[in-house]
Amino acid sequence: MLNNIQATKTLNDGVKMPGYGLGVYKVWEDDEASQSVQTAIQHGYRLIDTASFYDNEVGVGQGIKESGVNRDDLFITTKVWNDEQGYDHTLRAFEASMNRLELDYLDLYLVHWPVKNYYRDTWKAMERLVDEGLIRSIGVSNFKQRHLEDLMTTANVKPTVNQVEYHPHLQQHDVKAFCEQESIQLEAWSPLKRGDLFDDETIQQVAQKHGKTPAQVILRWDVDTNVITIPKSVKEHRIVENSDIFDFQLDKADLDAIKALNRDERVGPNPDQFG
Repeated sequence: MLNNIQATKTLNDGVKMPGYGLGVYKVWEDDEASQSVQTAIQHGYRLIDTASFYDNEVGVGQGIKESGVNRDDLFITTKVWNDEQGYDHTLRAFEASMNRLELDYLDLYLVHWPVKNYYRDTWKAMERLVDEGLIRSIGVSNFKQRHLEDLMTTANVKPTVNQVEYHPHLQQHDVKAFCEQESIQLEAWSPLKRGDLFDDETIQQVAQKHGKTPAQVILRWDVDTNVITIPKSVKEHRIVENSDIFDFQLDKADLDAIKALNRDERVGPNPDQFG
């Protein structure tokens, strides 16, 4: 169980990944992305998650460089977008991302969506980049069980991470169980459902019980269900508030009450119809 913001989980390839981090989706301005990253790192965050599609890798790279923290103490994730997939395209996309980030190596590279007929070749390129020492770990995002099973029929390296939409209204029980069975670490994007859960009566009751905010309860639920989480914010007080979840733990009654909230309801695309 994570007990602080820099505590790590060991992935199936032996790489240690922080169990809590900062997401920067829809942080479009480079200056804003840079400041958000610097603020998060200043307050103890060590995992930063971006993507080529977010169009802010330059700002994220600036934030990393200007944070004053040793690069090797950080864990940086980016992703290959849908129109960048395929073997040669992925190699070029990775090089472009690294140039924008101004990094010599990447901690985690993800296939952003399971693009039919392309993600196997994309994975082969990513395996090559691992062999060349340019990436420490590779994983996927938005993969359902069938995508993972198909990928692993030809993969030489098993995915280490599957980053999916995950929150109390979309608990992804089947995907989560399969990933746990295969030692693939689940990671949550949109863990707060873009704020739509804050008014939920159950979440508010649990928050009042622990003297925490609804956001803190949801993020603690991620931690207590063994899911890495990367809430996004550009405001310092929110970045600090989001990380203040390591001084309490949800009990069985809390977990059961939140589990009952599942609706299989998405705010993002369904992987079966996107990509």
